[in-house]
Parts: sequence; structure tokens; C-alpha cells
Amino acid sequence: MESDSAMGAFPLLTTPIESNYRACTIPYRFPSDNPRKATPTEIAWIDLFRNSIPSFKKRAESDTTVVDAPTKAEKFAQRYADILDDIKKDPESHGGPPDCILLCRLREQVLRELGFRDIFKKVKDEENTKAISLFPEVVCLNDDIEDGGKRLENLVRGIFAGNIFDLGSAQLILQWQAVIFVDNSGADVILGILPFARELLKCGTQVVLAANDLPSINDVTYPELIEIISKLKDESGKLIGVDTSNLLIANSGNDLPVIDLTRVSQELAYLASDADLVILEGMGRGIETNLYAQFKCDSLKIGMVKHPEVAQFLGGRLYDCVFKYNEVLG
Repeated sequence: MESDSAMGAFPLLTTPIESNYRACTIPYRFPSDNPRKATPTEIAWIDLFRNSIPSFKKRAESDTTVVDAPTKAEKFAQRYADILDDIKKDPESHGGPPDCILLCRLREQVLRELGFRDIFKKVKDEENTKAISLFPEVVCLNDDIEDGGKRLENLVRGIFAGNIFDLGSAQLILQWQAVIFVDNSGADVILGILPFARELLKCGTQVVLAANDLPSINDVTYPELIEIISKLKDESGKLIGVDTSNLLIANSGNDLPVIDLTRVSQELAYLASDADLVILEGMGRGIETNLYAQFKCDSLKIGMVKHPEVAQFLGGRLYDCVFKYNEVLG
């Protein structure tokens, strides 16, 4: 991950950042809570992360890039479980009080200390290969829709099935420079985000795709996204007939499945400084950490609710899809 000195705040956050932004949608505790006693919300989220340990352990055991992976996977499971137990006993331990960013960071820290760099690499590669083979068909089906508004609606449905969001006419988005924080590998980025980004490019919009610096779960990384797009381009550098000179890929500087927008790479901060639209996609970035984030420009947060705790907080149901569009007037 980039050094702390190379990281800075996302330039489109509403200022002053200290009073307007916190990278945690769901409050785990309040000032009146006992700092030495875990709150019910903290306990629920600690248990959620603890319940994910077996699946992470299984992935780690099969990581062929790590010597003696099964033994080290067992060490990961035990160490991370011990850390979660510590935080449940004393919420201020291990850098607490806990939130989803800290709990994710501690998990990644233990994995990396044991030599695990990308335990989801195999499944990501498999899903990317499948999705790349389907990309031309998905794009052609979208291109066959003549009405611009309906075409955009269909593209957004491709990101999250069952959700309808009217982004307006193609004439409106001609003026945009859009920054899109991408999420998962495979169908999510290749068959969801990239056809949508291609449509924006076709309308003359400059598009910046921001991807993670380092692997985390099955999120697509900056190097992987560059490789994916290079495979999708034809010999003239086009995406199924659309010029990509206005498509930029940025390293966000992030290494987690959630994101704190006070710490992004200088590269992304520079590219995003004059953007007209910020899109945060996925449950981690769009819902759990930035659903209420305020920006100086229009913003769109989109994600599927995959945790019961999130559904309860939002007053919805598991697997509901969230579309939150905020327009900045003037």
C-alpha cells in the first residue's frame, strides 16, 4: 500500500471534512457508551466477522503461492479469532473502538503477516475469464436499445438487477467527468461497471475507474483492472467500437473492501479534482462506509445489502438494492 505521506483526502468531500465525513455509515457506539464495554452493535459486527473466519481459512488453505498454507491458514484463523475476542472484552484494544474499517484492516493484517497476499486470486481469475467471454454479447444487447434513457436504465440494471434509476438523457451526461470506485472482479466489474462506463465514454464523458492498490477478498485491483481492459480492447484500442482515450484507470491507494475517503492516493486526488459525478459501487464502499458521505458534486451510491445487520439498520431486507443519488444544486 502507498505510504501515509502519499495519501490524502478525496478532494470532492464536503469541507470541513472533520465535521462532515466519517467512514462508517452505521454507528457502532455513542459518546455516552462505556468505552470499556462493547456495545450490542459492536458485538453483532464482531460476531459477523468471526463467522467469516472459516471461509477465509478455507481459501487460505488452498493458496498454492504460500508454503505450508494449511498450517498458516490455521494460524490466521486462531490469531484473528483471538483479536476479535480481545476487542469484545476491551473495545479500545487493537486500535479500537471497532468499526468495519478496523475489523477489515486487522483481518488483512493477519493474512499478510503470514504471507497470504491474495487468497481469492484463483476464483477472481476464473470469474474474470468467464465474464470477459460474455462482454461482447452484453454490450451488443445494450447497443441494440435505441432509446438513450432506456439504454442507460438497462445498463444500470446490469449493475444491480431489479433496480431502476433514471440518469437522464444522454445529452445531460455529455458534460460529466465521472469517477467510479469499482468493487468486485468478474461479472460485477466486467459485465456491470464496464458496459456502463463504455456508455458514458460513448457520450463524451471522461471516466476515471478507481480500483484497490492491494488485494482484499475478491475486489478487483488496479493491476488486474488494467489487464482486464487490455484484454477487452480491440487492435485499435477500442471497447467494442468505442474510443477509450477518455478512460483512465487510477490506483485508489486502498487495500480493503471498504474505503475511508480521507486516505486516497495522490494520483486519484489529482484525477478526481474537477469531476462532476462520484459513483461508489458495492456494499462496502457504497453502503457500509459512505452511504451518507457528502460531496461537492453529484454522487451515486449503489450496492446490494448482504448483511442482516445492514438490512436492519436501513429498515430493509437482505439482498435489497440501494440506489442513493445526491444532486448538488448550483
